Amino acid sequence: MTDTRDTLAEQAFKTLADTSEEADLPEAARAAEPENFLRHAVSLSLTKTADGLIDPKLVLSWLLSNLGAGSFWVGLLVPVRESLALLPQPLIAAQMAGKERRKWLWAGGSAVQGLAALCIAVAALTLSGWAAGLAVVAALAALATARAFCSTSYKDVLGKTVAKTRRGTATGVAGSVSAVAVIAFALILIGVGDARMTLVIAALLLATALWFAASTIFATLKEPASETTEDSLADRLRDQWATVKDDPQFRRFIVTRAALVGTALSPPFLVVLAGGGAERIFSQLGALVLASSAAAFVSSYVWGRLSDRSSRTVLMLAGLTGGTSLALGLGAAALGVLGSVWVAPAILFLLMLAHNGVRSGRSTHLVDMAPEDQRPAYTAVSNLAIGVWLVVFGAATAGLASLGAGWALALCMVSCLVGAGLAARLDEVQ
Repeated sequence: MTDTRDTLAEQAFKTLADTSEEADLPEAARAAEPENFLRHAVSLSLTKTADGLIDPKLVLSWLLSNLGAGSFWVGLLVPVRESLALLPQPLIAAQMAGKERRKWLWAGGSAVQGLAALCIAVAALTLSGWAAGLAVVAALAALATARAFCSTSYKDVLGKTVAKTRRGTATGVAGSVSAVAVIAFALILIGVGDARMTLVIAALLLATALWFAASTIFATLKEPASETTEDSLADRLRDQWATVKDDPQFRRFIVTRAALVGTALSPPFLVVLAGGGAERIFSQLGALVLASSAAAFVSSYVWGRLSDRSSRTVLMLAGLTGGTSLALGLGAAALGVLGSVWVAPAILFLLMLAHNGVRSGRSTHLVDMAPEDQRPAYTAVSNLAIGVWLVVFGAATAGLASLGAGWALALCMVSCLVGAGLAARLDEVQ
């Protein structure tokens, strides 16, 4: 049985990944790479599917609105989710430096996300009004914090178990597989009509199961032991910040990534510019989820393979694609056609293609750029910087949006194009 499983794992590994180059891994890790590659792909497929089923920007916003929670609690969803997933990471990375095997942080974080999703489902079934809003936001805060543990540990584990030329492929496969599942969810949402609330709660329960399953699978990774340090927590935090001071390419990467956040923050302004308020967003929930997941399906694997060849090029192309899509949105608005049935979803599709490219390129670039023993520190410092920048840039776009959604969209467009130019100055790290 073991031999058969190993053979199937190797065959799948050779089919999906570029195995022409020798792995830059220790001997034991090279032998385990085929199975570890599949464990990464399957675990990430499950968690990415769960993420799509519980998307705060669309699904949870719709849920709280239908529970009568009010705009205050709806407005907290995305800031809570994004900030708590990023800001704790330096402290987590400093603590992680004392652990030999970091897969347990990811497995534990995934399990906690599953529990948080279950709490959201229970709240949806038993509460309404402000009580539902408080419960859902509190559960989302726990989910986001657990995600910070997963994000901090993942790149380090990936770097130790999958070779450099195959890391983007592992995450790209997961993105495409999960996109198929979320596309199915979107199509069902479009067709269920009045049963949409039942389906959303069922999706929350399914997300719970997916996070638990991912935790179990990831725990079986054959992860080599990491070197640990006896330094104090304060010394470890000080060492993290030294990475910014001592590595100019890392600083340039952070600035590039910051410029490319325009692909993440612009979708709501695109919808508003199209003439749709909250009511239209919620009535078209299935169509919006479909556009986003379809973009992930057609692009994740391709972006992943391209990132393994040149993550720098992927970031350039993604920035250009994002800027172009937002320019098309502004042009369509000027012509008065953005509010047409499928114009805004088509532009959103193109924008999400760019966003998936940014996510794939930045992840692969960081893992391949960072020294092996500094991956957690590079990840944590980068994510903290972006977490702070999201607050600043988000406030700027919100202020411009008070003058008109087009102004906010224009700022995001410029930011994407600047990010593409900055990416051109990054070193090739593959």
